[in-house]
Amino acid sequence: MSTDDRQEILELYKDLRVADVRDGMDWNMMHHYGSLDADFRPLFRTRVVGIAKTARYVPYEGPVPHMSPEEYTKWVSWYYQNVCTEPWQAEIQQGDLVCLDQSGFRVGIIGSNNSLNAYKNGCVGFLSNGGPRDTDEIVLQKIPFWSRFISQGMDQGRIRYESHNQPVVLGGVTINTGDVVVADGDGVIVVPRAKAREVAKYAQQELEGDKVGRRKLYDALGWEHDDTVK
Repeated sequence: MSTDDRQEILELYKDLRVADVRDGMDWNMMHHYGSLDADFRPLFRTRVVGIAKTARYVPYEGPVPHMSPEEYTKWVSWYYQNVCTEPWQAEIQQGDLVCLDQSGFRVGIIGSNNSLNAYKNGCVGFLSNGGPRDTDEIVLQKIPFWSRFISQGMDQGRIRYESHNQPVVLGGVTINTGDVVVADGDGVIVVPRAKAREVAKYAQQELEGDKVGRRKLYDALGWEHDDTVK
């Protein structure tokens, strides 16, 4: 996807709610596709639109040798450099939303440090079928994160990098790098890249219709207009 293409897609979706996108999918006869399971929830109430960047992690099959704490410190460094790596970090573009398949493990692949590094490079948020750790700091940093749960444990001895930019399945939905991901208080929805413009067209139609109807109700109630009805 070219930079111009990415920006055009992000612009089309920048104001759309998950509900609008769900409607746009329905208008394209995709009634039973795109919405992730309802147990994917945000760390904090926010909204994000991004271009999917996928990565997959699987259980670590190797042994964890008995070591002294000093030896373990060296082993951990080796593990992160050789086993649980993050090659996708170097490929992040502005507007990417990282979608992690971590095999459902309660492991904190993403924490306060590497989430901030990705954010610095243009990542707008994370989606995982596992869970983050250091969540107080992630919330403080205001980095959007949707997941099934929160984790405590580190990666070593538990999980390893497998691949990235390959299809992953999160919450019953196949996600490919380049798909559009929209997430807010209603959950998460994924739009296949090939359908992005058509879905956005009818999602925008529904959003505008909702604004008109709610604006009339605001007027009847004597409420001042806000951004949701303008």
